[in-house]
Amino acid sequence: MKRRKKQQSQEVTAKVDESLAKPLFKDLEDNLTFLEETLGKSSDLVVRRFTLDKSKSCAVIYIDGMVDKNTVQHFIMDALLLEAPKSGLSFRHVYETLKDSALPIGELTETSQFDDLLLKLLSGETIVLLDHEKKGFAASTKGWVNRGVQENTSEGVIRGPKEAFTETLRINTSMLRRKIRDPNLRMDAKRIGRMTKTDTVVVYIKDTADQSIVDEVHARLDKIDIDGVLESGYIEEYIEDSPYSPFPRVYYSERPDSIAAGLLEGRVAIITDGTPNVLLVPALFVNFMQSSEDYYQRFDIGTIIRMLRLFSFIVALFLPALYIAVSTFHQEMIPAPLLINLAAQREGVPFPAFAEAVLMEITFEVLREAGVRLPRPVGSAVSIVGALVLGEAAVQAGLVSPAMVIVVAMTAISSFVIPSYNMAISIRMLRFLLMILAATFGLYGIILGMISIVLHLCSLKSFGVPYMSPFAPLVAKDQKDVLVRFPHWRLFSRPQTTAHSNQSRASGPAQGKGGSQ
Repeated sequence: MKRRKKQQSQEVTAKVDESLAKPLFKDLEDNLTFLEETLGKSSDLVVRRFTLDKSKSCAVIYIDGMVDKNTVQHFIMDALLLEAPKSGLSFRHVYETLKDSALPIGELTETSQFDDLLLKLLSGETIVLLDHEKKGFAASTKGWVNRGVQENTSEGVIRGPKEAFTETLRINTSMLRRKIRDPNLRMDAKRIGRMTKTDTVVVYIKDTADQSIVDEVHARLDKIDIDGVLESGYIEEYIEDSPYSPFPRVYYSERPDSIAAGLLEGRVAIITDGTPNVLLVPALFVNFMQSSEDYYQRFDIGTIIRMLRLFSFIVALFLPALYIAVSTFHQEMIPAPLLINLAAQREGVPFPAFAEAVLMEITFEVLREAGVRLPRPVGSAVSIVGALVLGEAAVQAGLVSPAMVIVVAMTAISSFVIPSYNMAISIRMLRFLLMILAATFGLYGIILGMISIVLHLCSLKSFGVPYMSPFAPLVAKDQKDVLVRFPHWRLFSRPQTTAHSNQSRASGPAQGKGGSQ
């Protein structure tokens, strides 16, 4: 039944597209009538008719709110009214004169099909149609209101650029052009979505990115068949490998410097119109543990911060499960004074350690989600006050022990250290699985879960690149920028896993003061 409905939907879509794929009429009024009926006589459709002389007429058509009205007025309407061809010219000469000299628009294209004309019209371009002419002009007059370049709020840094991508495609591409002024920077345009026809751009550096990865990105994007794409998350689910894995295989960021750095390493970016989140593939596990600020601080400071993130990753993933396993099955591992204190704290708690941990973790997840959804001035206050009040009240009521409150708080704080939000979500999901294994088998369950996670990570790939590289398989040359960060004058080669043809990043280790090392 579902397959039949899908087939019927595709047939209807094909009929609609086929009805629009026809040439323009020769009569101007027939063209305007067809456009108005196709768009349902929408209130934002503006049709301005002109009479060039007694026998020649034309029309200017645009969507209100999607064009720059000053451009339409000064460069199209004024040209038609003040500089239009005089009487005595044939219809063909009027068309050629308007195209060659009368319309002072930089980007002017011809259109002769209704489907192409409607696509340009709904994309913010202005259409000029002439009577007795089966072709028209599409003038680039896009000028809708956009948010503008603002400071990044989701990936904050102390040192580094503060600008972030916006919802406008061309602003995003220009920000990358401004950072990478190389003629080999390629931007391949696509439209995805049968109804939304969302503009998408595939960005890569020719002769630096692996061509097989570029071809694979294009192939996966071309296979997407959906009625609408409203955010890059739609595309991410269609193109990622192993869709049922909890770990993300597509990296996204709002920072232009982060995406530019990925392009310089040989990766491929996917920019979607209408969202500030730009996708970057292939994405490796180490990419989610790194921040762009690592390269703006000194190399020793960047290395220490990376080690701190790795420690926080381990704490956020294993600490609640470790507390459950030790307090339930392996009390002999706890020093006697600490064991006595823990036993005294848990004396009045009616729940086992596992139920206690699950209760606190779920409570904190609810508070975290509430803090995100509430208005910004209220959200932070509610989350902080809620955590303090609920934690203190739960301890006073004897529902949880103070030690468990400390464990959950340490786990939450450690998860905030991870730069990538989608990787932090994966850790939050796996934490509950490890807690179940710890409550069932103790430390043996934690070890079993850890081995399963490592095996799963080693089996993943992102666009053909092993997810755990350069650890598995081990690439010795790429270890300079993984757990530790060598100085920039020692990072003279690109990652071998993503850049195959152009591996040279600098002239060699002689760059900088430490070149003799």
